[in-house]
Amino acid sequence: MRHRSIRIHSTIAGTVMKPLFSLLFVTLMLHAQSPVGSLEGKVLDAGTQAPLVGVNVLVGGTALGAVTGPDGRYVIPAVPVGSYTLHFRLIGYAAAAEPDVIVRPKRLSVVNAELAESVLESEQVTVTAGFFRRDDVQMMNAVGLSREEIRRAPGSGGDVSRIIMGMPSVAKVNDQSNALIVRGGSPLENAFYIDGIEVPNINHFPTQGATGGPIGMVNVDLIDEVNFHTGGFAPAYGGRMSSILDIRFREGNRREFDGQLDLNIAGFGGVAEGPLGDRGSYLLSVRRSYLDLVMSMFDVGTTVAPNYGDVQGKVVLDLSPSHTLSVVGLFGDDHNAPDLEAARENDMLAYGRQDIYQGAAGAVWRALWGTDAYSVTTLGYLSSSFDEEFTETSTGILLMRNRSAERTVSLRSTLHLTLSPAHALEVGAEAKRMMNGYDNAYGASGQADGTPTAAAAVSSDIAATAAGLSVNWSVKPFAPLTVTLGTRADWFSANDRVTVSPRASLALFIDELTTFRVSSGIYRQNLPLLLLAQEPSNASLPDPYAVHYIAGIDRLLTEDTKLTLEYYLKEYYDYPVDPADPALFLVDEVFYRYGFFLSHGPLSSAGRARSQGVELTLQKKLASDLYGMASVALFRSEYRGADGVRRDRVFDNRVIVSAEGGYKPNSEWEFSARWIYAGGTPYTPFDMARSQMLKRGVFDAARINDARYPAYHSMNVRFDKRFHFESSNLVLYLSAWNVYDRKNVASYFWNERENEVQTIYQWNLLPIFGVEYEM
Repeated sequence: MRHRSIRIHSTIAGTVMKPLFSLLFVTLMLHAQSPVGSLEGKVLDAGTQAPLVGVNVLVGGTALGAVTGPDGRYVIPAVPVGSYTLHFRLIGYAAAAEPDVIVRPKRLSVVNAELAESVLESEQVTVTAGFFRRDDVQMMNAVGLSREEIRRAPGSGGDVSRIIMGMPSVAKVNDQSNALIVRGGSPLENAFYIDGIEVPNINHFPTQGATGGPIGMVNVDLIDEVNFHTGGFAPAYGGRMSSILDIRFREGNRREFDGQLDLNIAGFGGVAEGPLGDRGSYLLSVRRSYLDLVMSMFDVGTTVAPNYGDVQGKVVLDLSPSHTLSVVGLFGDDHNAPDLEAARENDMLAYGRQDIYQGAAGAVWRALWGTDAYSVTTLGYLSSSFDEEFTETSTGILLMRNRSAERTVSLRSTLHLTLSPAHALEVGAEAKRMMNGYDNAYGASGQADGTPTAAAAVSSDIAATAAGLSVNWSVKPFAPLTVTLGTRADWFSANDRVTVSPRASLALFIDELTTFRVSSGIYRQNLPLLLLAQEPSNASLPDPYAVHYIAGIDRLLTEDTKLTLEYYLKEYYDYPVDPADPALFLVDEVFYRYGFFLSHGPLSSAGRARSQGVELTLQKKLASDLYGMASVALFRSEYRGADGVRRDRVFDNRVIVSAEGGYKPNSEWEFSARWIYAGGTPYTPFDMARSQMLKRGVFDAARINDARYPAYHSMNVRFDKRFHFESSNLVLYLSAWNVYDRKNVASYFWNERENEVQTIYQWNLLPIFGVEYEM
């Protein structure tokens, strides 16, 4: 069963085009005369992070190149503007290639690389270009995306989470939310890291206690690299049962000032970057939405006008050749206040006011300890405050008032040691102190089956400490085989329990083209303090955990094309369930109800879940003019509530087929598209007789998740045009989501005025535009 979230209504998305189209053609008559730019970067050993000397750096398709010096740095001046692939080669190391490198007029493009030592010892090694990396520590497959791959992704709207939603491991549920549901999990089970600092949510209008939202907050122009781990991840990552999204911000330009102005459907803003003396750099982004401004001037057909903005950046300072200190920050504020009229016009179940402030800031110390060891230490401070009040549209009764503040201080350090060519050790420690306060009220309403519930209130200050230790040992008994053994020990003050989570992986490099991998481990997660604060006895509940079993094989078909087949099984234990709603799965409530946790009394840990599936993925990197990825995922996701009955979870698509790719005929034009098909997800139908009698939606308690929505499919397309001027660069792009206007069902709801079931659809045909001016 599922209701639509009341966070942001989809009709706002395509309503602000007309006043801004004229900006697309302001500078089209300008013409550049053979402009050039430059390339610079640093090449490191992937295992030790030590700089590599003597690396050959070649610009594909040209005679240009350079060799790294003792500090691992290289400079390639006077490179004609355009799009290139950089090749990095050094004897004894696997080659690496960085495609999609954009050289801009009179600007410096920074491209760093890491080279891994060759896995196989053979005089006749198959030479590959290195478009795909092999990671001996992070054994199972992780999806890595470069800065340009993130920027140009069709159907993302500049939202890194929506880019990830095109992966076969992520369920396709609703266009209106970017919540990641990974391999049968839930939006609660994912962790986000920015430069090693854990950030609870990276979205505007975030779902409290979970990781989703309607609009991404991270500016993709600041991202250097993204790695998405869908399971089997290393013990250094704790506290999550499904996935890790690891984001790395790039450094600012160390040689000159650069600026960028942006305008797109999400808002307008700019990026500034430049050097800090000769030992560092800064990078700053400021953005603001403008829907409220446009709606105050034009009649665009809706009165729902959210207002949001963000500031984010990074400062880097070299303390010495071996020690670097950086400071990163991400801050956002969100405001929305649809009234009763807007709620009725847009079929919203509730209306009210939202004022949300959130921020994350931290320091990152990177240190080289000789040639065989390095460490990364982070100190972070996280803050969020919610002032929300929602009223039921049909009854006018208070649904929920949320006045809460959440603060977290975290410290995390990981030491990487290369003991010998065959042995590597990773040791980590982390601790965080959570200090939350809640002053919430929940109105008298009803359970999903219509049973009335009394009004409730939560007024509580709750604090908890979590601490963990991790170790990961990687050994190569012989050249083609790598075995990794690791474990985590965690303590959570709320239940005062110490838990141990062993993990093991094996990778057999059959040859230079083929790798077989298996992995298994236990992954635990603390319950949200928001749930624990509602009832004192809930603090004693054990931490839920999942056991992962994964096996996969991948093969390079060509130097830029890889085929991957992977099977997974996840068994969940000790999930919290509410005995008052024994048939429901509590952790999925933030998605299928109103978009937030409702009031709950004493909970039990009787919940169980299981998901298993197989994924086949074919990925081609941009070696010349074509790139793409096609995948098929078959899976099953089930749960057992307090009543012990096995049911399908609300994210159970069963099948997902996706294909995306692009064509880049030259350095100025690019065309891309993404198509996704997903099986319909489960929902609970209404009890028609009771609903009509009570004149409000009442679900059929005998048919929980027994019906399915129609299958989902849609296509997104995008066109990019790049203009190079004498000393600046302009990028125009036009995209269309759901280009053939498929009527995908989001949910069914009970219209109290008409006293009947009606349909809420996902996004219709939605045009997206954007302008990026770099100077």
